[in-house]
Amino acid sequence: MIRLRGITKSYKLGSESVHALRGVDLDIHDGEFLAIMGPSGSGKSTLMNIVGCLDRPTTGVYQLDGINVQRLGDAQLADVRNRRLGFVFQSFNLLPRLNAIDQVAMPLSYRGVSNRRKLAMAALRMVGLGNRMNHKPTQLSGGQQQRVAIARALVGQPTIILADEPTGALDTATSHDVMELFRELNERRGITIAFVTHEPDVAACTRRIVSLRDGRIVDDAPNVPRFAAPPPPSSPPGAPASGGVP
Repeated sequence: MIRLRGITKSYKLGSESVHALRGVDLDIHDGEFLAIMGPSGSGKSTLMNIVGCLDRPTTGVYQLDGINVQRLGDAQLADVRNRRLGFVFQSFNLLPRLNAIDQVAMPLSYRGVSNRRKLAMAALRMVGLGNRMNHKPTQLSGGQQQRVAIARALVGQPTIILADEPTGALDTATSHDVMELFRELNERRGITIAFVTHEPDVAACTRRIVSLRDGRIVDDAPNVPRFAAPPPPSSPPGAPASGGVP
């Protein structure tokens, strides 16, 4: 599905060059569930931006579903992002005035899809938000907002979902629920999912862990997913849970 060979990325800062990636070779196969890990400055977000066609490598070869991405123009790259890739970010990136249905339907409007509202409702049901479709972001918990973002990534039926620190703004219990949702999407629906994360507990939930340091892959190994039980609620017995449904 994804094939990277000799990928480098350099930036100019004044008179100096900063080398974010230094010859990365990586294959991501159909149906995989993997994490890309590394400390701050390791190049993991740069790598994700290149995989997501949000940035271009300085040198190297990137093939997506057999397409040589470097040969595509800006309009073609935008079409690839819209039709083949789904994105989930740490900050949710929801528009405050739109309800959940309109948030999820938005990517389909760029493709001229006529039944986008129906498809958005189906995607929201898929992530367990069938009873929150008309709610705006301020009426949703953090976990629910991230589920809306996941539904928005799913609605276009992408080949792969790319998630950049998707649990970074969530508490431990809600992070667990979101990772369970990603696991279900991967196992039951066969969606390829690639994470960028610096959290070992999040990476432990995936089936493969790719570790970066100083712009290079230093480890790439299969992993047996570990889904620990979420922590018990902090509320006293019998008290209503705060924050709504995760």
